[in-house]
Amino acid sequence: MASEDAADEVAVEFFPLFRSYKSGRVERLLGTSVVPPASTPTPPSYPRTSPPPRLPLPSARLYLPQTLDEVSETKPKLLPVLVYFHGGGFVIESAASPTYHSYLNALASRARILVVSVEYRRAPEHPLPAAYDDSWAALRWVAGRADPWLAERGDLARVFLAGDSAGGNIAHNVAMRVAAEGLGGDEGVRIEGLILAHPWFWGKEPIGEETRDPVRREWTERLWKTVCPGTEGIDDPRINPMAEGEAGLERLGKLPCETVMVAVAEKDMLSERGRAYCEGLKKSGWGGRVELHDTEGRTMFSTS
Repeated sequence: MASEDAADEVAVEFFPLFRSYKSGRVERLLGTSVVPPASTPTPPSYPRTSPPPRLPLPSARLYLPQTLDEVSETKPKLLPVLVYFHGGGFVIESAASPTYHSYLNALASRARILVVSVEYRRAPEHPLPAAYDDSWAALRWVAGRADPWLAERGDLARVFLAGDSAGGNIAHNVAMRVAAEGLGGDEGVRIEGLILAHPWFWGKEPIGEETRDPVRREWTERLWKTVCPGTEGIDDPRINPMAEGEAGLERLGKLPCETVMVAVAEKDMLSERGRAYCEGLKKSGWGGRVELHDTEGRTMFSTS
């Protein structure tokens, strides 16, 4: 009985996200609700889950607009492909979350795009680079046109990578891996743009009007070290693309797309890093176009 009680002791707690126990059990405190993909078409798009073969990730959720334009009776019109990585600090939420399901379902219809929402393994059970590797594998799966919707409807010359918070971090790091390794296979596959909403970037030294509160900064740094135990620290280039000065800018300048959009909220803790990312791109020699959408008076979680 004593050993059972000891095993049920809390080993790590990151309120309000999760706590883990000495037994290895993880209790997620947020982002646990899930909804199934529709088994029949529901407005405004057709959502379904596709299990990518031979990949470590469990699934990807795809969304296709219900009403599709045709070039001709025998030739369907191809749609841009958005590969989306959900947020949640690498530890909560999923592609099956009601929030992401509703948002991407509507987005597919309104933007007339094919959306691939990636399910990736989460920390602390699967620390980084698991989420990065799963997301990379998912992009390779998309590039291989392994799903019928991708093969028949996807315009893989117009692929966009997107994500919010930790998902924005993933989108950036996957794009940098494309720059370093290429996607291989079909040369017609092209990353056209990168969309980062409140991306989770950070650094040891505060920048701009970023919080100087030592408690908040220590919490963020400790979370990063928990989800990425092999990290060099909070100035690891994966969490701080601006680290390493000129070397960091040189790396950023190799971003393999023509357009980047970064969305930040004025009062959000991550906003200064999003702005710095845009400025870094401009200084890096990267030849594309960057847009910053800065919402005044809001935080990431503002709803009105």
